[in-house]
Amino acid sequence: MSKLNEEQFTWSQAFIWAFAVIAILASSVLMADESSGDAEMRRSVSSFYSQQGRSQLAPDKISEDELAPIATSETRDKTALRSSKADSGVSTLSAPNMDFWFYAADVELFGDNDRDGYFAGIDLLFDADTVYSRAEVYAVVYLSLEGGPWTEYAATDNFIINGTSGTDEYVIVTDLVSGYPSGSYDILIELFDTFDNSFVADMGPENTSELAFLPLEDANRDAPGVSPQPTVINHGGGGGATDVWTLAILAFVAAGTFVLRRRRLPYSGSLQPAQHRGPSA
Repeated sequence: MSKLNEEQFTWSQAFIWAFAVIAILASSVLMADESSGDAEMRRSVSSFYSQQGRSQLAPDKISEDELAPIATSETRDKTALRSSKADSGVSTLSAPNMDFWFYAADVELFGDNDRDGYFAGIDLLFDADTVYSRAEVYAVVYLSLEGGPWTEYAATDNFIINGTSGTDEYVIVTDLVSGYPSGSYDILIELFDTFDNSFVADMGPENTSELAFLPLEDANRDAPGVSPQPTVINHGGGGGATDVWTLAILAFVAAGTFVLRRRRLPYSGSLQPAQHRGPSA
């Protein structure tokens, strides 16, 4: 093989090697980021209004919650619902009590600073009724991402519903801080009787479109004036987009060094001049 063909082969092999290294590194970082995203804890802040619906000025309670990562799968698993668990802890999907029901539910979304169509805030209003003149209940609210399992995101304190009155609407306003990937979410509300913690009623996307196909994301993904970027989570071992580029540069440097070493003349400490790269006359 001539010296020219040998050098062309060397450069070709070196750059193929460099690009292969970059591709492997980039794939590894992306897989690590996806894995980190799957394990990201959820954080949210919820305000509860139990007396005058959306006209109530101050909340009864503000709750800052840190919850398990959002559940994802291709099936809508209901095992995480409180209604599916008996006091003994054995799964036993309960049926609603006919003495309680939801009259209406309404959702207003807010907090789309980057104007990408996904919102970081949920203003949920619901009106529960009963055949009794007065009953004490509490509610648990769940989110489902892209038709996946139900995941609890808020739970109320005990509150009173008065028969079929329309003046006892309950409101939960939630800011999704982190751990909620951009996507289409559904909401499910479950109602329980405080007397024996029995499940008495529910309302979800099958009952009203108000609770279906809600475009949501957490506030960390809602950055005004900035194009959406992948979330990089550093757990102290390095990683992230910056590391990919750094390693890419190192790969090219290594490739160049490899080629330059191959181009050194036998028994010489200097580089072969560029004008002598072709075959000798």
